[in-house]
Amino acid sequence: MTKDQKDSLFLLVKSLTKSEKRQFKLYVGRLGVNADSKFLNLFNLLDKSNVYDETAIIKSGIVKKQQLANVKAHLYKQILISLKLNPSHQNIRSQIREQLDFASILYHKGLYKQSLKILDKAKETAIDHEEKNLAYEIVELEKVIESQYITRSISNRADELSIQAKELSRLNVITSKLSNLSLQLYGIFLKTGYAKNEEEANIITNYFNKRLPNYTIKELGFREKLWLYKAHLWYSFLMQDFLNCYKYATKWVDLFYEHPEMIQLNPVFFLKGNNYLLETLFLLNDKEKFEVALTKMDTMVASSLFPKDENVESLAFLYKSLNSLNLHFIDGSFKEGLNLIPKIENELQDFKNRIDEHHIMTFYYKFACLHFGAGNNRECIVYLDKIISNKSLSMREDLLCFSRVLNLVSHYEAGMDYHLESLLKSTYKFLIKMNDLHEVQKEMIAFIKGLQDIYPHELKNAFKTLLEKLKVFEDHPYERRAFLYLDIISWLESKIENKPVGEIIRNKYLLKKA
Repeated sequence: MTKDQKDSLFLLVKSLTKSEKRQFKLYVGRLGVNADSKFLNLFNLLDKSNVYDETAIIKSGIVKKQQLANVKAHLYKQILISLKLNPSHQNIRSQIREQLDFASILYHKGLYKQSLKILDKAKETAIDHEEKNLAYEIVELEKVIESQYITRSISNRADELSIQAKELSRLNVITSKLSNLSLQLYGIFLKTGYAKNEEEANIITNYFNKRLPNYTIKELGFREKLWLYKAHLWYSFLMQDFLNCYKYATKWVDLFYEHPEMIQLNPVFFLKGNNYLLETLFLLNDKEKFEVALTKMDTMVASSLFPKDENVESLAFLYKSLNSLNLHFIDGSFKEGLNLIPKIENELQDFKNRIDEHHIMTFYYKFACLHFGAGNNRECIVYLDKIISNKSLSMREDLLCFSRVLNLVSHYEAGMDYHLESLLKSTYKFLIKMNDLHEVQKEMIAFIKGLQDIYPHELKNAFKTLLEKLKVFEDHPYERRAFLYLDIISWLESKIENKPVGEIIRNKYLLKKA
């Protein structure tokens, strides 16, 4: 039986670099008995395979069916141990944990002073690198050793450790509350998108204020500030307060440039901060600052000092690609942006096991919008269909809703009227089910439905009427969210002026810049 290729062991083996595979074989080969072991033979077979095929593994005679689960588990563990020993996977955190393990071993052997000496150095390193959870763990072990009166330490040692533990615990609690709040707000955004109405906005505001811990900004370290800025950023995103998004995204990124050593230790958070800064500048239509921020991020990522691993590589690709596409939405250069699509699609295949489905669908929506802006409506429909037909996608309800609205408009633009009636019904039904039928969408659906009864010479006036209705919502605190996903205003203006939508957006951008 051929299983889904996403077998955990198979994916782990396929993720290994040549040097990691070589080290693994050296690691297991250090013991002669492993030379022809079942787990090593299984490793070699998986390494050569293109897909995970359990039937082929059993037929090879390497392992019996009853033994396969145990051999796989053992191989998985041995690979992880080998990777742990690889210098490329060593960082400050792993070094501190290693010192903590050494100190624990020395303590259990009765070598208390040696243990305390290692703990003291490890604690200093942990505090210097904002690893306060580890620092607290170290202090707790120091307290265990000191409480036995084995070292005959100076009299104020107990007070010193108690005060240190209390302060670390207080900061860890603040960090935990802020990280929880940030994650919960992010979860709300992924599920529902921006606040749709005043009721939702009040619920989110109360949720945020209730869970925001008390703090004094001067007393916060790098880690606490990072989570504070993240929590404020997600709250601002949900409320569509993009100026405050820019404020907190800038604080987040600047925090790393103020502490450059933290970039190497936390490359993922550095990349995410830059991505949110770029997303905010895109929403604010500030191309100049956007290009500066994108270049600065690219320069840092390309630097020899920036950490390189599979996770960082996939995130760097994700953020660079999405923001390279966004650049063309700011000034309406859709046709130029089309050149990016085949390149990104090829790279998406390389990263398919490391990028989640939500982000892949976001790429498809961006591709669809680029084609729509360039006037390629049939190509737009192809990408929208990938989103609409995805039954397993349960995130970003707003993305699903606006994909359907754009699908309606694209079918109209492509002259595919024979689909329009069924699409109108299914879209209307879907939006009601999602509780996402708001004024902009109601007007759009009513307009497209009425197009079948309008004579060609009346079309321009119909577009003008709809434009006047929608203009009212352009600055509405909740209805304006529709225009973040689809620039309906510019599309209507393009129909009225008989110009490509890209040209309309480009002229608006140049006028704003002037």
